[in-house]
Amino acid sequence: MSILNIICLISRATARSVLLLVLGAMVAMSAAAQADEATGSSVLPNQSVMMVDAGYASVHDSYLTPITYDGFDLGLSLEAMRWTSRGRWLWQLGVGADYNYVENNAKNNDLHKLMGDISFNMQHAWKGVLHPRLGFSAGPMAQVRAGIVYDAVNSNNPVTVRAHANLGATGMAWFNTRIWRVPVTLRYQVQLPVMGVFFAPEYDESYYEIYLGNHKNLAHLGWWGNRFDMTNYLGADFDLHKVTLRLGYRNRLEHWSVNNLHVHDFTHALVLGIHL
Repeated sequence: MSILNIICLISRATARSVLLLVLGAMVAMSAAAQADEATGSSVLPNQSVMMVDAGYASVHDSYLTPITYDGFDLGLSLEAMRWTSRGRWLWQLGVGADYNYVENNAKNNDLHKLMGDISFNMQHAWKGVLHPRLGFSAGPMAQVRAGIVYDAVNSNNPVTVRAHANLGATGMAWFNTRIWRVPVTLRYQVQLPVMGVFFAPEYDESYYEIYLGNHKNLAHLGWWGNRFDMTNYLGADFDLHKVTLRLGYRNRLEHWSVNNLHVHDFTHALVLGIHL
């Protein structure tokens, strides 16, 4: 994969996130300017949040079909975040599952994609450096993600397995303000795997052959030359005193190319969450 292709992938995945981030920042600054009372410091609270994602999904898997399928994305996830080392570091744990139901343009075939993942990261924080209510953090992350894609019409190879483990980096920016006198924490986060291992069969190799013992060339070293993943999240947490609600947007991009096989999936989803 060339540097130009990587730049194109990044621009496609982040274009909507950047636009929403700019709009969110404009709303936040306007609300902050009109606030009648102080809104606190740059502290990001310890939290555990249950979230539901719903939106658009696009799946392209050349092992099953050369056609790109489009449909909907539905996900359920849990995020836990805690401060440590006297507020200099925070750790974040994410566990989730997502389901994609996608169809071809002719509406005569569909794919079902089911994935689960777990991620963990440690981030160093810089609080109140540029603004008393603005914070940044960044650090290393680890992720494991696995699942299947099922094609009911393809009688020869109806299922393909997705599995990968990655090490990478993540970073956040957050801002505490008020909107209509309601305390709000605005947050943007990007997760960017850098290197790992992933599973991919040989071109036109059936899973029955793998079952019989042909295990050659199934595990591959993943790096930006053959695999590029990225997840963007932009959202707001509304403190309603007895309960805190989350409203956000999540974009996930997964791309790899090896053994003359190509995968290019992405989702755009609305996020609704509640603090536990």
